[in-house]
Amino acid sequence: MEMAFFERTERGFEPLPLAASAWSPDMVNGPSICGLLAWALEIEYGAPGFVPARLTVDLFRPTLRKPVEVVTTPVRAGRRIVVADAELIQGGEAVARATVVFLKRSEQPPGNLWTRAEQPAPPPSDVLAGAGTHLWGSDAGWSESLAEHQNDTRKRAWQRPPAPVLGEPPSPFVAAAELGESASLMTNWGSAGIGFINADLTLALSRPPRGPELGIEGDSHLSADGVAVGSATLFDHDGPFGTCVVTALANAARQVDFTSEEQLRDHALRRAEAARNSR
Repeated sequence: MEMAFFERTERGFEPLPLAASAWSPDMVNGPSICGLLAWALEIEYGAPGFVPARLTVDLFRPTLRKPVEVVTTPVRAGRRIVVADAELIQGGEAVARATVVFLKRSEQPPGNLWTRAEQPAPPPSDVLAGAGTHLWGSDAGWSESLAEHQNDTRKRAWQRPPAPVLGEPPSPFVAAAELGESASLMTNWGSAGIGFINADLTLALSRPPRGPELGIEGDSHLSADGVAVGSATLFDHDGPFGTCVVTALANAARQVDFTSEEQLRDHALRRAEAARNSR
């Protein structure tokens, strides 16, 4: 059985151990919310010849580790653009919402365009050999240890995103949405841990990712007076394919310190519980 964030039951979508947040074991994490909303929108409104080009998710209320429902609404079904909304409902009220934009594939226009010369790259093959589903990177290199990368250098991650719902393997779009939410981690993670919690995610894709594994690399962090903006690039073995932008609020009272024994123990327990449930 695969690793998954939610299980569909008579009560709705019930969070599995992998969906637990680092901020609180009673909360659901951002990647699981983004993945579930992207999954529901793609199932309802994805169409042949169209590609998901943008997903915006607003995370305006804490989502607890209790059943949730997803309600979708069509906005526009045009010849070259499809737009739809979704809400995540818990306890009778919306806790998150999303908008997706699907665009029609067509031919590339003529001419050359500027793009940055330095591009992110997957971990070296010797690091990938025998690695698990999550690798973390910084100027310290690549490893499976979060604690080894708690510094003030650029952050990276290389992952095999889990299923949004048990029995529903992630599509390329859903995988990108799940990992894209990690733009908050990649851009707000410093030498003392993470002191910002993101309020949203905007994911913009030029194409779907190729292959089950993909990466994300932080591009910038800007912050003042407890408000942060971060951007990151999504990439796969063939190169970059998308950009992520997040805004975040200071949450220093619940600073996540990956070098603390408590955080390391809690993270290990959540991963072990998720692994047991996936067997």
